[in-house]
Amino acid sequence: MTESEYQDGTQIPAAGGEPEAQAEVSPSRSLVIPRLPDDALVLLPVRNMVLFPHMLVPVGVGRPKSILAARQAIQNEQPMGVLLQRDAEVEDPGPDDLYRVGAVANAMRFVSGREGHHHLVLQGVERFRVVEFIEGYPFPVARIERIVEEQPSGPEIDARMLALRDKALEALELLPQAPQELAGAISSIQEPGVLADSVAGYLDLASEERQELLETLDIAQRLERVLSLVDYRVEVLKLSQKISERTHETMSERQREALLREQLRSIQQELGESDQKGEEIRELEARIDEAEMPEAVDAQARKELRRLERMPEGAGEYSMLRTYLDWLLELPWNVTRTEAIDIDEARGILDADHYGLERVKKRILETLAVRKLNPEGRSPILCFVGPPGVGKTSLGQSIARATGRDFMRASLGGVHDEAEIRGHRRTYLGALPGKIIQSIHKAGSRNPVMMLDEMDKLGGGIQGDPSAALLEVLDPAQNGTFQDNYLGVPFDLSDVFFIATANVPDQIPGPLRDRMEIIELPGYTQEEKVEIARRYLLDRQRESAGLAASQLELTDAALNRIVADYTREAGCRQLERELGAVARNVAVRVAEGGIESARVDAGDLADILGAPRYENEAAMRTSVPGVATGLAWTPVGGDILFIEANRSRGSGRLVLTGQLGDVMKESAQTALSLIKSRAEALGVDTEALQADDIHVHVPAGAIPKDGPSAGVAMYNALVSLLTDRCVRPDLAMTGEVTLRGLVLPVGGIKEKVLAARRAGIQTVLLPARNRKDYEDIPESTRSDMEFHWIEHVEEAADIALGLATPSGQAASA
Repeated sequence: MTESEYQDGTQIPAAGGEPEAQAEVSPSRSLVIPRLPDDALVLLPVRNMVLFPHMLVPVGVGRPKSILAARQAIQNEQPMGVLLQRDAEVEDPGPDDLYRVGAVANAMRFVSGREGHHHLVLQGVERFRVVEFIEGYPFPVARIERIVEEQPSGPEIDARMLALRDKALEALELLPQAPQELAGAISSIQEPGVLADSVAGYLDLASEERQELLETLDIAQRLERVLSLVDYRVEVLKLSQKISERTHETMSERQREALLREQLRSIQQELGESDQKGEEIRELEARIDEAEMPEAVDAQARKELRRLERMPEGAGEYSMLRTYLDWLLELPWNVTRTEAIDIDEARGILDADHYGLERVKKRILETLAVRKLNPEGRSPILCFVGPPGVGKTSLGQSIARATGRDFMRASLGGVHDEAEIRGHRRTYLGALPGKIIQSIHKAGSRNPVMMLDEMDKLGGGIQGDPSAALLEVLDPAQNGTFQDNYLGVPFDLSDVFFIATANVPDQIPGPLRDRMEIIELPGYTQEEKVEIARRYLLDRQRESAGLAASQLELTDAALNRIVADYTREAGCRQLERELGAVARNVAVRVAEGGIESARVDAGDLADILGAPRYENEAAMRTSVPGVATGLAWTPVGGDILFIEANRSRGSGRLVLTGQLGDVMKESAQTALSLIKSRAEALGVDTEALQADDIHVHVPAGAIPKDGPSAGVAMYNALVSLLTDRCVRPDLAMTGEVTLRGLVLPVGGIKEKVLAARRAGIQTVLLPARNRKDYEDIPESTRSDMEFHWIEHVEEAADIALGLATPSGQAASA
């Protein structure tokens, strides 16, 4: 057997070789391919190309099956069937992905290139129709029915041929670079079907239109269809030529200059020269035209662009100017997010994202309602004040969702440079806009919800006062013309929905605090924390640990135990950390394969989280005379405060320890003076009082403490010591004491009451003038605790120590 060789070096049997046992060896040398039936053809699926009979076209072949099919057909000197894919994106087409009508083609040449690229030259022979696809071959094979066309004749056919030939020649004349041979070939065709196929072959048609012509078997209809397509193309070419001539005639001097510049740029590119700066300037000018900036900003941008155009690229200021123009052009001067405020939807979003906080959510809904009814009005600057972990930041995110705006957060904690807010001057190396403009730039719109976090943590130094720079930002009457030092042009901030957050309102500078509406977020009760853990925190920690909902279940008793024994905070961050520890413990056991799921009860917590961190120590602390439980307010919520008093032989001195501030020391001195003045009524030995030293200590000693609200607790601790009576263990108190024995109002009532409840306190003594704060206390707390409203310290002593003093009348609620 003689052998020939492909151009890529593959050895194939020469034509005329004998088959081996009704099978053929493929060019791959390792695959035995069954012999094709007589009425079957190897199929070559093609994309975006339709082969007509009598056409000679090159085809790129890249798919492995197509390469194998082409080599098989060439090896056996057999024609192949060329079929169009219905979807060009399909990489391995099946029978349903191919049309049923195609063209039988002879492979004239197979050329193999580098990197697996092959080219096949095909010549169409006749149409065929697929009867059925045959399985069992490494490439598409089908039984086919060849379609033999009869060339009709007659006056109608001749007339259509004449019209089609004239239109086709006319179209060739209108084409700028049509080959002369094509016109001669069309003029020499005498068969109507061949003429229609040839004209359709060189027309710029979509693949679907070509396939439709291939499937049109009636010669007269095919001629008519091709004639209409050619006629349409001729009209388009004529119209295009007219437009080109008219455009050329009306070309202005500026257009001519642009054309010359384009030609100059092409010449420079051919010569290897670059006009990058010119392209950069033209690009910047086009961006300025499209930016729709305010008139003053547009003028500034064009002025800087002219400076940039005159400046050499190597100049040190060139990159600075370019960066400045980029900032100007990338800011959303005229981009806003359309507001579609739906109050019911906003209420649903707030309720879904936050449990409790009813007063806060009510105030937010009021703000949104006013904004909906008066979009042009000035929005108030809301400032959420509360302990860490109560949901201040997430409230801002919920507002952004409810209004359909972008949410941006700028942390002000530790900012001590005015330039961080207002930006640096461009003269400084590495200058940038301030946090406000940077946030607007990131948001991509000029009306985002912008949260200024940790407002009470602003610093100050020799670089200026950042809180002073915020005065303009947070003033609705001024921020419409806010000017960043870097930009040097005004930017309108009046559409920005500003929200501030802080832990301690007193640490916000007065003028800045005056521009904001303070909305206090108190701490959560134990019931609220359990509900928040059940609704939000547990699912979040389960997902973080990679657990499904069915793999970890916490009972209500376990949740209550975690809140009561492992956390003592106003917010929920420590609670979430403890839930995360539980989830990770279960995740370890699931990953080890020991369990598939776990149900954690209260009794399991000691093994997972360790011994309880907090316990009810009020009863233990107050089980001896000289100890009273007070209530204190801290930046992270309320807390209980133990006042301890002791006496020893000395000279009547008052010793105060526990890092007490001046106001708290004065409260202790006031309480002792008040007891000395009423020693006889209280049953206190005045001689012993003058001979003994009194020592008052407030644990924990490492924490600074100050304020007048511990006056009532100090009075009762001293009376307890001097009368040798114990204060009730389930009772806590707060209030400022005067030398006349009056109890004055104090702040932070809600936080203090919640702290008392967390510590297991059942009864609270509060100043009578704080009765107005009773409604702020959650209903569940009010129903579980007993409140006494006192006006004189004698009333407090009567309730706390059981002293029957003359004025011991207490009001309870």
